[in-house]
Amino acid sequence: MIRAGLVACFAVLISVLPVSAEIRIKEVTSPGGITAWLVEDHTIPFTALELRFRGGTSLDAPGKRGAINLMTGLLEEGSGEMPAQDYARAVESLAASFSYDADKEAVSVSARFLTENRDKAIDLLHQTLVAPRFDQDALDRVRAQVLSGLRSDAENPNDIAGRAFSKMAFGDHPYGSDGSGTIDTVSTLTRQDMFDAHDAVFARDRLFVSAVGDIDEAALGALLDTLLGDLPETGAPQPGPAEVMIEGGTTVIDYDTPQSVALFGHVGIERDDPRFFAAYIMNQILGGGSFESRLMTEVREKRGLTYGVYSYLLPRDLGSVYMGSLASANSKMAEAVAVIREEWSRLAREGVTEKELQDAKTYLTGAYPLRFDGNGRIASILVGMQLDGMPIDYVRTRNDKINAVTLEEINRVASEVLQPDNLHFVVVGRPDGLKTGG
Repeated sequence: MIRAGLVACFAVLISVLPVSAEIRIKEVTSPGGITAWLVEDHTIPFTALELRFRGGTSLDAPGKRGAINLMTGLLEEGSGEMPAQDYARAVESLAASFSYDADKEAVSVSARFLTENRDKAIDLLHQTLVAPRFDQDALDRVRAQVLSGLRSDAENPNDIAGRAFSKMAFGDHPYGSDGSGTIDTVSTLTRQDMFDAHDAVFARDRLFVSAVGDIDEAALGALLDTLLGDLPETGAPQPGPAEVMIEGGTTVIDYDTPQSVALFGHVGIERDDPRFFAAYIMNQILGGGSFESRLMTEVREKRGLTYGVYSYLLPRDLGSVYMGSLASANSKMAEAVAVIREEWSRLAREGVTEKELQDAKTYLTGAYPLRFDGNGRIASILVGMQLDGMPIDYVRTRNDKINAVTLEEINRVASEVLQPDNLHFVVVGRPDGLKTGG
């Protein structure tokens, strides 16, 4: 009953946080030289803290694919003198919440805690970062969970398509393989591999921090040094750039299912490219998630070939792609692919209309403030901005950059960024009339 009450109380505190009309971001540097972005909100005695360590699963050592992912899954399985159950009880007794995740870009650590329990919560989180246990029984238990997931993914058409596309796009670069590893690599990982993976990730030279809530600059500075001050200065070297090698064509992977799934794409555009905002608006018009997008109109509304089709820019630290996805009946997939190819080519040739541009601007600028719907969400956005190299005033200037894009600019960028001849489809299923080829 006590545990349920604490969890319920914590959930309520998260849900009632106000949406800020204006996000005022301060840059805070601790006495020990650690920098963070802070948004103060003293309306509720609660703070959201976000940490990111650049590199993520791309830092796996050779032959140890999946080590960082497995290590991240073990961080909540005890630390210091506390085995897993004792650690979990200690966190729950404070009505705190810690979560950990790893992807190809970063290892993420998220913390939520009440002001009255801040110091004790930070002490527990600090143990995780500097004194993980990686007990063998916990390693075996979490490894079994990861292996179960890998076996399931091996039978999932979407995951099959994703792995194939990544391999074709990025080859032997870490972006070209699944950060969760393979059954063979994960099965052989040792306890020492977990300590090595931990050392590779948790260092100050790749650290980004944001905090939102009931904490001021002085308190945050002290917290940063307590939590992060004794991390090593450097970790494993970051991988080099990833060349996008995928070429135009179609790859069909046979899979016995009545509905095929497809991923499609080609080389993308970097987040710091001066053309990015024009490309971002262009993608919203082409297939950015709206039912008014060209792909949704042509593939779903006019022809009934799919329930949903989407395109998206995927700017990554080391190599960017421009991608899309859909699912369709085997009997309809070939037509859907043909329609997407034509719409990709038509937009590159003809550009967009003034009305499409204005409608996309209205949607993108109007929807942006809705992202800031709670302290946890704001903290996640702020730390993501830092990872992407955005200036601290980006929240205030972002909509101005959207509105500044002209029709001439967006149509020029469309002709440069869209590459119909290089568009590659990876289709998993048994689609009628489609086969592997250029």
